[in-house]
Amino acid sequence: MLLGAEQPCGYLPRRLSRSAFVAPNTQLDGQLYGTLIANGFRRSGDYAYRPACPQCNACVPVRLPVLAFRPNRAQRRCAKRNADLVLRRLHQVGEEHFDLYRRYLLARHPFGGMDAYDARAFHEFLGSRWGVTEFWEYRDADQRLLMVAVVDRLAHGLSAVYTFFDPAETGRSLGTYAVLSQIEAAREAGLPHVYLGYWVENSETMDYKRNFRPLEQFDGLVWRPGPAA
Repeated sequence: MLLGAEQPCGYLPRRLSRSAFVAPNTQLDGQLYGTLIANGFRRSGDYAYRPACPQCNACVPVRLPVLAFRPNRAQRRCAKRNADLVLRRLHQVGEEHFDLYRRYLLARHPFGGMDAYDARAFHEFLGSRWGVTEFWEYRDADQRLLMVAVVDRLAHGLSAVYTFFDPAETGRSLGTYAVLSQIEAAREAGLPHVYLGYWVENSETMDYKRNFRPLEQFDGLVWRPGPAA
């Protein structure tokens, strides 16, 4: 394991964050990454990491047991609002997807530390050379690209890597719909879990994950019932 440098936390104000990375010379593949993600790791591009903040443990790995999930009323309404969208799974992204990503960052995370104009960083951040990554694009009846969900396919589940969408389509609750469609896809494929990354209490950008129940969290040793909505 290698420790990265400390940097300002992207989730909680006035805090520093630090990550521990799997050594670069490790031969990562989908099978090993499946083991890592089941033990609280995530990936950014080709790098697998977990939080290693010196005085903070706010980042909690969470996953959803697919067969136990029952959508609440708001989630059922969200699914109905987006029933017109057509999903297509791709294995690469292009300029149209980068344009949507750029508009999303500039509208939703203008000071988040990610360069909306760096096309190379866009590709390096979302994909990996060793995993099975799918880019799920969602288009409306007029063929407008409204959302892209980046999903890693594992032997025991799906991992939600990142989602970006048209910032003008606020009424659709597209981020929620992306998770709902991943849950349904995992159920159809007989996969037991959807991994949702880290939940951070008191972080507005992460708190939505509590709405997907029953959520499980990893305590460093085992998965157990997670935060209640």
